[in-house]
Amino acid sequence: MPAGPQALSRGFRGVIKPAAAPQLHVALPILFDRRHSTQRTLWGPIVGPLVAVISLVCSVGNIPLAAVLWNGGISFGGVVAFIFADLIVIPILNIYRKYYGLKMAGFLFATFYVSMAVAALVIDLIFGGFALIPSERSARVVEASITWNYTTWLNLAFLVLAGLLVWRFLKTGGPAMLRMMNRPAGPAHHHSH
Repeated sequence: MPAGPQALSRGFRGVIKPAAAPQLHVALPILFDRRHSTQRTLWGPIVGPLVAVISLVCSVGNIPLAAVLWNGGISFGGVVAFIFADLIVIPILNIYRKYYGLKMAGFLFATFYVSMAVAALVIDLIFGGFALIPSERSARVVEASITWNYTTWLNLAFLVLAGLLVWRFLKTGGPAMLRMMNRPAGPAHHHSH
């Protein structure tokens, strides 16, 4: 697959439903044109989270799409900001709005967005300063398969540990404690200091 804006567009079509595939390279050519590395470095972290918001991709799907963005030419900081943007995708913003109200949801969005963009730019500059940003843009998304390796054994060990902790919680009065915590405190629980 050739690198560049066309590859990004094809990748979006492969990751997102074909009708929803935005043509970002048409609207934002500076992000994907390798001749303008300084502008791409600055704009990538600003646009990365916005791409995440409009793509509606949460945790599991954002890494394959980040690989598509990287192969398409977006800056390292743009990819990092895109990955950070799990916390500001539309479904999560809607949850913030429901629990905290529209004003607080807007505040959270703005705070997270600025934090993500600044952190991604700093990461880009630090990694670039130490020449740690790969020059090759050939990230591949491979199909996962079930294998018996060290992570399988770690998963099984922690599954047993989680089972033991749940058993201990149930046997030591955990459900009763949770029910008690759900009740309002009575006058006997008022402490003066």
